[in-house]
Order: sequence, then structure tokens, then C-alpha cells
Amino acid sequence: MKLRIATYNIHKGVSSLGSRPRVHALKQALSRMEADIFFLQEVQGRHDLMAARHAAHWPEQAQHDYLAGDSHHAAYGMNAVYDHGHHGNALLSRFEIGWQSNQDVSDHAYEARGILHCVLKTEFTDIHCYVVHLGLFGGGRRRQTAALIEAVRSSSPPDAPLIIAGDFNDWGNRLSELLRARLDVTEIFDERIAARSMMQGVGSYLQQLIGRTPKLKPARTFPAAFPWLRLDRIYLRGFTVESAEVLHGAEWAKLSDHAPIVATLKLR
Repeated sequence: MKLRIATYNIHKGVSSLGSRPRVHALKQALSRMEADIFFLQEVQGRHDLMAARHAAHWPEQAQHDYLAGDSHHAAYGMNAVYDHGHHGNALLSRFEIGWQSNQDVSDHAYEARGILHCVLKTEFTDIHCYVVHLGLFGGGRRRQTAALIEAVRSSSPPDAPLIIAGDFNDWGNRLSELLRARLDVTEIFDERIAARSMMQGVGSYLQQLIGRTPKLKPARTFPAAFPWLRLDRIYLRGFTVESAEVLHGAEWAKLSDHAPIVATLKLR
């Protein structure tokens, strides 16, 4: 069984400069990705001010329902709530969503964060999916990662295929080793780095002899125009990676400040 997946912080459906509506263009961009499962962050469930100000360019539906259309099922985890609306994480899936829950992991009152957990029903097996958006401060991210680990271990069987994806805001890459160790996952670009090391031949062998191994690093995804920071991640268990890439450049910079990651997976 093959899956095409994507993770994308959509910046609430507005451009990163000028806050101009980009929801319709986003829907077209998602359609071109042809993903079976989308892990989306900063999804606007409701925004009365934008709806009134840009009626012709702002859909009447909640963004997750509008972006899902007729081709995908949608689940939404409402995190940040304010007088004129709310936003959070969303999962769009071609497969039936058999179960969903949203866990509040906010570390303080000024950053509402959550973990959206969905169980997808496929003809082969259930797939556990977690959509994540962690905080801007290191201490909060460590606590939220601990909550994520506990959530995964308590809500999915230890041998179940799973995908954890989203905006981890972990520019120093301090959380990956903990997730690998506690959840037996790999990051989607790990295999590429390991394969590149093997191709280096003698140099790789000498590194192993002295106890040095290639440092596994996620891809650069922020800012979308010229990605430098490694913020967005996909962690896997029970899958092999056939391809993975970051979509970036001027076209994507018009849609969001983050670049999306798109990958093709094969169920083991």
C-alpha cells in the first residue's frame, strides 16, 4: 500500500506579507499535491472580520471543510479561540476517519497549542495520525513533546503504523532524538541522509571507526521563499519512504510563510 502525504502550515489562509486572502489559491495548490493525507496547521475555523472584509475571497465554510472539498474527509482541532473566531490543526484524508480527538497542550495563555489525533480506516490496517504545532519557546516545546510521547503511547498500539507531522518550531533540532528513542520513529529525511553516508564509502567507514555518525537533520522549510530553518517535520513508524521533498520558491511564498513537505510512503 502506497500513500502520498503532506504537512503544511497554511498561515490561516492569508499571505505572510499584507495578510491578503489566499484560501482559493491554497485549495488549488493542495489539489496539485495529490496527497491522500494532509497534516495542516494554522487552519482558520472561523474569522468573522476576514469574512466581512473579504467576502468575495473568503469561503463561507470553515477552511478545513473548504479545502477538503468532495475528495477528502476532514477533522479539525480547535486550539486558539478569540472573539471573532478560532484556528487550530486539521487533517484531510481520502480514507475514512474512524476516530478523532484533540488534546490541549498549551504551555501558557498566549500560545494555544494542540495535538489532533485521527485514526484512519484503510483496507489494510488502521493508521494513527497526529497533527502537531508546538510552541515558540524551548521549555514549552520540551513539555509539549513529553505530552505528545505520552499521547502516542497511550492512544495507539506499539506496533501500529503511525505518522506524526506538523510545525515543531524546533529550529535547533533538539527533539528528534527523544522522539526516535521513545516512539521508535524515524524522521522522513533520515533515510536519505543515511543512504548518502553509505555512498561516501571509505569516509563513512572511517567515521564509524572513530564513533562518529552522520548527523540526521530535518529539511529546511522556513521561510518559504528561501528556506533556512528546520521547523516542519514528519515522523514515521511502519512505513518506508519512497520520496520526499520540500516545495519552496516564489510561488509558495505567496501562499504561506512555511514551505510544505510532500512525501510518498509504502506501508511495511
